Amino acid sequence: MLKSLKIEDYALIRNIYVEFGQGLNIITGETGAGKSILVDAMNLLIGERASTETVREGAQKAVVEGIFDVESTKRIENILKENQIEIFPELILRREISLKGSNRCFINDSPAPLSVVKELGDVLVDFHGQHEHQALLKPETHIDYLDAFSESEDLLRNYKWLYNALIKLKKELNELKGNKDSSNEKREIFLFQAKEIDAVSPELVEEEKLIEELKVLENSEKLLELTTSIYQGLYESENAVYDSLVKMRSSLTELSAIDKSFSESNKEFESVLAMIKDISEFLRDYNSKIDMEPDRLESIRERLSAINLLKKKYGGSINSILEFRKKIGEELGITQDSTEKITELENKIKTVAKNCADTAEKLYKNRRDGAKEMEEQVKEIMRYLGVTNASFNVKITHERADENDEDVIIIRDRPYKYYPKGYDTVEFFISTNKGESPKPLAKVASGGEVSRVMLTLKTILARNDRTPLLIFDEIDTGVSGPIAQKVGEAMRALTTYHQVIAITHLPQIAGMANHHYLVEKKTEEDRVVSSIRKLSNERRILEIAKLMSGEMITEASIKGAKELIRL
Repeated sequence: MLKSLKIEDYALIRNIYVEFGQGLNIITGETGAGKSILVDAMNLLIGERASTETVREGAQKAVVEGIFDVESTKRIENILKENQIEIFPELILRREISLKGSNRCFINDSPAPLSVVKELGDVLVDFHGQHEHQALLKPETHIDYLDAFSESEDLLRNYKWLYNALIKLKKELNELKGNKDSSNEKREIFLFQAKEIDAVSPELVEEEKLIEELKVLENSEKLLELTTSIYQGLYESENAVYDSLVKMRSSLTELSAIDKSFSESNKEFESVLAMIKDISEFLRDYNSKIDMEPDRLESIRERLSAINLLKKKYGGSINSILEFRKKIGEELGITQDSTEKITELENKIKTVAKNCADTAEKLYKNRRDGAKEMEEQVKEIMRYLGVTNASFNVKITHERADENDEDVIIIRDRPYKYYPKGYDTVEFFISTNKGESPKPLAKVASGGEVSRVMLTLKTILARNDRTPLLIFDEIDTGVSGPIAQKVGEAMRALTTYHQVIAITHLPQIAGMANHHYLVEKKTEEDRVVSSIRKLSNERRILEIAKLMSGEMITEASIKGAKELIRL
């Protein structure tokens, strides 16, 4: 429950502090006194967007602070733990709106993002004002009321998970198919390129070896001629170098015998003879192995030509050719994998779609059963609230689809369109006059009837609604007289399960209050300010009397006020 509310420098409010109690807290005040400002401040506290225009003229910032009793609220504890905020027996929410634009939020005096404040606000407060009257006239909101009444939250949560999973899988499949379609042309090109490279299958160091071999083969005749000539000159002709040197060695040996200083030269001469002999043998062996091999020559030329063609196409080197082949190999593998992935996704979609359809059907059955009970309870309370001939129907419909449509689920072997909350469309139908068939609520209900429908829904949902605080901003619009009395009693009944804060202009409802507050507008230091104060029993009688008779309070209105309070 909301224990206290403090507002500083917000719109016409300079500084107010008010404590609320358990039960029914009623706020009254003249038109323009500032009740709407108070409501706006409460909305700000639970996460509504702020504007610097709300800062009171002359002030630097506006502050709204609320203290809630949340000692036994596990949902609040979980939110605080998830966001690493210290847990107190009381929850303190504070919003600061600065003219500098640095709007700040605090939870238990710790800075916090607005999203967390809003999350807490959704758990703490259920706000109902004129905007929700309008929301009730939108058929798309009716499914939420039915789900709350039929306790469909768990089923809906499961369905939403499956629905989101199905949407995600289908999106992934469509993207994959689109990518595959766009890559078909590329795949054909890659296959051609891979085949072309594989037909040659160049090796990294192959080209240098082939060029060297080609050079030898192309010069085989010259090599044969030169090696023959050198060999003969060195070793085999009549005047061979080797034979001449052998003769010279004999002379050098004689010199060494006479003078030992020739011994070293004699040894070196022996080395020269051995070297010439080795060279001659190499030339003879090389010469004997020379083969013209015209076929091998042509083969090398063709091979080098094929390699050069690939180099021109794929990067200028064998290394770049091999890198390109690796890349297109990976691309071809991806396209193959995508085909398998598409099959895998299609199978997975079938499974998730079936589970989604089964859960949607369970959700429908739960809603259908809840709708029957809801119709009876709404009619009963509506009659109590003065709509004596009330007829209320919850219509659940489904839209058939073509089985060839992509976004369908199959239920009982029939294709249906499906949505984030199931495959059901829910709309409330009402008739308030005897003999008339029910028609859509949005088309036939007056303002007062909408107010009573809203209050009726809140009454029947009260047992299941765990929100501790309900705020009603003139939900009694369009009702008066004895019906207002009934509306007040219905609000009072809600306090069995909730703290209720209600802004009203009806004395019958104000008389039901456990705590009565008055919003007033007055002039201070030549400026208009709004204030709020809790009324004593005596002052409360006068305020209700004023609601009954206007500014001229009469004995009859005072007597009437006392009777309303005693009820």
